[in-house]
Amino acid sequence: MNERYSRQMLFPPIGKEGQKKLREKHALIVGAGALGAANAETLTRAGVGKLTIADRDYVEWSNLQRQQLYCEGDAVRKTPKAIAAANRLKAINSEVEVIARIMDVGIQEIEELIEGVDLIIDSTDNFDIRFLVNDISQKHRIPWIYGGCVGSYGLSYTFLPGVSPCLNCLMDKLPLGGTTCDTAGVIQPAIQMVAAHQSAEALKILAEDFESLRGTLVSFDVWKNHFSSVNVSSLKNPHCLTCGANPVYPFLDYRNQTKTALLCGRDTVQIRPSALQDVDVAYLEKSLVSQGINVESNPYLLSFKINQARVVVFKDGRVLVHGVRDILQAKNLYHRFLG
Repeated sequence: MNERYSRQMLFPPIGKEGQKKLREKHALIVGAGALGAANAETLTRAGVGKLTIADRDYVEWSNLQRQQLYCEGDAVRKTPKAIAAANRLKAINSEVEVIARIMDVGIQEIEELIEGVDLIIDSTDNFDIRFLVNDISQKHRIPWIYGGCVGSYGLSYTFLPGVSPCLNCLMDKLPLGGTTCDTAGVIQPAIQMVAAHQSAEALKILAEDFESLRGTLVSFDVWKNHFSSVNVSSLKNPHCLTCGANPVYPFLDYRNQTKTALLCGRDTVQIRPSALQDVDVAYLEKSLVSQGINVESNPYLLSFKINQARVVVFKDGRVLVHGVRDILQAKNLYHRFLG
């Protein structure tokens, strides 16, 4: 160990032994947006031995307000976030092995990514991937840390396979139509607080101080000065399909994934959630209008235009993205506005 980590080693819960353990560990960060960038920088400065960052997107100007690893040059060049993050992190700490993976994380990708991983940190913008992470975590007994943030509100929870309830226990079905950063905005202090809770829990796990883990679901609103910490252990479901007595890991099954299809001859991508749902069209319209987006709607659907694409949302959760032939681009728009 060198002088770089001296102040961290003076902290008794980590010390020299904890620092050695950090050096031996491999963390996977899924998503390199605001939460991913903040968590990645903390773990890199802390001296975690290996860090894999997986993200499908590139840096845009709107990211610079809150995504701390990126600069204007990254936005000008449209540098993939995983690459831009890795470049910055290597400049911060060359002792950490940083692996950048530019990918849309699906069933096949998540199975590959978790090889040799000690911890997964959720920094995504949608529940499709979170449920994948949840299932793979339980299947391979790898802890993962959830984080979510929108507006000035944030929450975080640490999932320990075999100990805590899993995400599938806490949520009955895949959410759709909730607020996102693109519909409700987000402020940096809320992101920093979520990331602080996530990275603190991450350091505890990687330094193997499991007794110090929080054990509760924490939520807060930094603008309205609200904070809560709730014990959700009673929600662990013995019949859960992910973590119960007879797990089948449903979200690792293709049938339970959001489906995409390029409609022949129409320059349109159709996106269909795994289970059709009743979207609150009025609430979604209000959120979009508040962001200055022109919305057209009728009792059956809502549509709006972003750049050259027109997005049509049906009440049952199906979405058509017109003017786009790239499925990844369509999925990005889908998750930006529908969560």
